[in-house]
Amino acid sequence: MALQISATTPEHPALLLELPWHLPLEEWPEEVLVPLPRGISRHVVRYAQAGDEVIAVKELAERPALREYELLRDLDRIGIPAVDPLAVVTGRLDDAGDPLESVLVTRHLGGSMPYRSMFETTMRPATMHRLMDALAVLLVRLHLAGFAWGDCSLSNTLFRRDAGAYAAYLVDAETGDLHPQLSPGQREYDLDLARVNISGELLDLEASGALHPSVDPIEFGMEICARYGALWEELTRTSVYPAGKYHYIERRIRRLNDLGFDVAEMQIEHSSNGDTVTFVPKVVDAGHHQRQLLRLTGLDTEENQARRLLNDLESWMATQEDYAPGDPLAARPEVLAHRWVRDVFRPTVRSVPFALRGSMDAAEIYHELLEHRWYLSERAQHDIGLDTAVDDYIVNILPKARETLEPTVPE
Repeated sequence: MALQISATTPEHPALLLELPWHLPLEEWPEEVLVPLPRGISRHVVRYAQAGDEVIAVKELAERPALREYELLRDLDRIGIPAVDPLAVVTGRLDDAGDPLESVLVTRHLGGSMPYRSMFETTMRPATMHRLMDALAVLLVRLHLAGFAWGDCSLSNTLFRRDAGAYAAYLVDAETGDLHPQLSPGQREYDLDLARVNISGELLDLEASGALHPSVDPIEFGMEICARYGALWEELTRTSVYPAGKYHYIERRIRRLNDLGFDVAEMQIEHSSNGDTVTFVPKVVDAGHHQRQLLRLTGLDTEENQARRLLNDLESWMATQEDYAPGDPLAARPEVLAHRWVRDVFRPTVRSVPFALRGSMDAAEIYHELLEHRWYLSERAQHDIGLDTAVDDYIVNILPKARETLEPTVPE
């Protein structure tokens, strides 16, 4: 069987052809390898240079190699933090003509390190807690997407700083399965595997003297379960609020944002007697708010402004009678977004006198008005409405803001 390279893009086969595929991975020469830290693995794994890219190469049987390759491509399509699959190499033969195992090739995640390598540095417990938080977020994101990992561990997870925060990335998807939705039993089993694997690796590091003496491996394994449970509850629970208390929805969205998630869609249902409102958020991880807002509304804003405006747009859309996600006869989101800009955003901004705006652009003004509305609603314990918030903002907030911004002229 001839050597075959199945790659995601046309340029990768040409780069990969230069590597010594006729040698077992353990025998690859030093000149093609890149000395980077890696976790423990049941397979032989090496980092190599292919053109300008650093790649991770893993030897395994053909069927699991192809399966993991497809799973990683699926995770990439749904936006899950995982390594990028580049190629699968099959049909390898050594110099004697004997078959060698197939190889899965992934792109090395720049600036990342395996979790196990991070823990080997005897880092402080506070930093370890933050790493556990990032790993819990990754597990929640995987389970929300219907992916059962089956082998979460310190060695199978990469760590990288993300704009000052900590982010975790999946490395090994060999044991994973992607479903439309996970059952509670599937999630609990996956979480229990993570607990056992993490505690086991920490015990191993403790035995080698590489773990901070104040860290209890068993307690840290349990911590992933506690953090996961809190996140899952906040992200998936259904809330029932008294009618008219729409600022409670705003409070819930803020908590989700603080956890690093954004509300992509929400379902709001009024009870038959109109006394209560049921709120079910459908969430995705943070990202690309500017592009989404620009696509829906044509508004070009800063990232935080875009997040705030999108949350308000989603809340407003959920109250419209002709909004029914999944119904082909319902109004399209783009149509409703145009209506929101025309009937809500622009009239609200225009209600603020131009002379009082100072250097604030339209998006910043609207953001400030939404913040003020939320503050007044929290104080009043009911939704005061946008018009009332605008009137109060013009009278009580803007004049003081201008006084602090205007330079004083010496006498």
